[in-house]
Amino acid sequence: MDKIVIHGGKRLKGEVRISGAKNSALPLLFATLLAAGEHHLENVPALRDIATAEKLLTILGADVDRHEATFSIDASNIRSVEAPYDLVRTMRASVLVLGPLLARLGQARVSLPGGCAIGARPINLHLKGLEAMGARIDLDHGYVEARAKRLHGANIYFDVPTVGGTENLLMAASLARGTTVLENAACEPEIVDLATALTCMGARIEGAGTDRIVIEGVDELQPLRHTVMPDRIEAGTFMVAAAMTRGDVRLHGARHADLEALISKLQEAGVEIAEEDHALRVQGPRRIASVDIKTQPHPGFPTDMQAQFMALMSIADGTSVITESVFENRFMHVCELQRLGADISIDGKMAKVRGVKGLLGAPVMATDLRASASLVLAGLAAENTTEVARIYHLDRGYERLEEKFRTLGAHIERKKA
Repeated sequence: MDKIVIHGGKRLKGEVRISGAKNSALPLLFATLLAAGEHHLENVPALRDIATAEKLLTILGADVDRHEATFSIDASNIRSVEAPYDLVRTMRASVLVLGPLLARLGQARVSLPGGCAIGARPINLHLKGLEAMGARIDLDHGYVEARAKRLHGANIYFDVPTVGGTENLLMAASLARGTTVLENAACEPEIVDLATALTCMGARIEGAGTDRIVIEGVDELQPLRHTVMPDRIEAGTFMVAAAMTRGDVRLHGARHADLEALISKLQEAGVEIAEEDHALRVQGPRRIASVDIKTQPHPGFPTDMQAQFMALMSIADGTSVITESVFENRFMHVCELQRLGADISIDGKMAKVRGVKGLLGAPVMATDLRASASLVLAGLAAENTTEVARIYHLDRGYERLEEKFRTLGAHIERKKA
């Protein structure tokens, strides 16, 4: 098993290109199931989750050809409607095949999902929505079995905004008969990216990016041709890294509009951020000011940046309070940051972070994807050597992370544990 070894204290400086967004690429890959013919998807990142999605598409019968960051997918001859447990348990986004398979083929059998252990993320809202659209849903030995001759439009209200549920029902409604209205829908930029691609396939969608999306179903969709949006969480991770190391970094492809909540908080902490020719330039301050944050659905502060921001606040002047309101088990990185010298205490959904003058390198262990990133950031800022174990989490969501940091001057390498 690999580990990442970091000799910290290096100031990051230079330029880096942000990869395509994993959280956009995955639903887009599964959207190819909606239409026969050859689909083309560009700017797809090389990640473990993408490889899992490719394997799942192949099992279902799609012909997948990948050349670097470009996918060509022929979904004309789908032979299976089952997403097996061995794949779905490693990546919960696999459940996003449910809507497309049901809408196009009238049936789907999908294992209940797995993924990061950051808290309960049930798919009941996906299933309630599909039932409202006329699907018959049965649970059988850990599988969701869904059937419908043809889905029909419905008015669907999400009790809480759900990104996966919005994506699943958005895809399903594109081929349903009549009009579907999604109320209290997720507003994330990845939803907009999916809706843009579906519209290019012939779908009729209004309101993506707001909490009310209206979909007028069509009889047939055409193959998609789309470029995946840049990964706002990867961009945010590099922004925090620049701030923690008093760096000066230009992020090519990063989009200000996707990162407004994070940018606002970084600027409040004293970080200088400017837009420069399709890039963001981030300059870290000599000392970081403490800032309180509360994670919320978009356009609020993203839960996927909470761990990284906590690492930043661990070396800030003063005390900050971080409130996690999205997932109930997303402070697992705290114990590992404490091993590096961070002063953090937890009270329910709140973490009080008292900034220290500096962190000291130590062996630490990653617990989930974004926790892994926070430990790497802490290691970049810490004195001496930090070893981050169980980095397979990182490979699920960050493309060539250590290589990109090396181009910015970091002393970081991957080794066999």
